[in-house]
Amino acid sequence: MPRDLHEPTEASQAADAPSDPQAPEVAELEALRRERDEFQDRLLRRTAEFDNYRKRVERDRAQAGAEAAAAVLKALVPTLDNLERALQAEGDAGALRAGVELTHRDLLAALQAQGLVVEDPTGQRFDPTRHEALAHEEAAGFSEGDVVAVLRKGYSFKDRLLRPALVRVAKGGVASETPTDKVH
Repeated sequence: MPRDLHEPTEASQAADAPSDPQAPEVAELEALRRERDEFQDRLLRRTAEFDNYRKRVERDRAQAGAEAAAAVLKALVPTLDNLERALQAEGDAGALRAGVELTHRDLLAALQAQGLVVEDPTGQRFDPTRHEALAHEEAAGFSEGDVVAVLRKGYSFKDRLLRPALVRVAKGGVASETPTDKVH
């Protein structure tokens, strides 16, 4: 049977039918939910990666500290051996003194190899940031403010003062017999 051209077809009826007004909003909402889920997943992964990194850094730092301590202790073991030999030494005081001197020399060498610096400022200008003055005295051959004597040596490690030197400092009143511009 022939069709009337004015009669709507099924396809044209579907196109003319009112579409669901919420369909684009639902699709957009679903797209936003998927994007949110992706971002949340990325955040969880990054958080886990950072936590693993932090734990690895802490573990590496602890291991580096343990290795540094082990290196210092290993360097001190020969000093312990020398102390034991000195304690076992029988006889004259000269042998005991020689053993103690050897032990002192070994210990100092081991500590200096690790970066310890011994500060003996005798003859240098007094520096209140590196020295601690216990007394001021008149001293021939020293300018005012020079370190006359060191009562206890100071120590530093990598430019960090561990202990200031305890010193006696020259005070005015005595003529200087040496130039004040000493090279140290």
